[in-house]
Amino acid sequence: MPEFFHDKRLYYTPIEFALSHIGGTWKMPILWRLQEKPQRFSELKKDIPHITDKMLTSQLRELESKDLISREVFPVVPPKVEYRLTEKGRRAIPIIETIMKYGYDLIKEAGIEYPPKEI
Repeated sequence: MPEFFHDKRLYYTPIEFALSHIGGTWKMPILWRLQEKPQRFSELKKDIPHITDKMLTSQLRELESKDLISREVFPVVPPKVEYRLTEKGRRAIPIIETIMKYGYDLIKEAGIEYPPKEI
């Protein structure tokens, strides 16, 4: 596969390029949660409890810069902001679903109890 540059970065494969858009710990969970309806920052934070405010802000900005989500600011006091999937973001959902199913298969094959029992 030929390598290519985009935004001053060298990519070796289309897979690497795609993962730069949706890869990492938090981007796919954020996209997954936005597939049903737009959500506010606080709703996403509540639904993804282990993410810090700083990381959620950072990931939302990255997803918006890649045109995977849109951010709508409503002119009210206090300010209201909603995040929603764009068409480009919606196209990522079947890929995320496939990766999630593969992860479940790997967990099962490893003999891991999932979800774990409450203590």
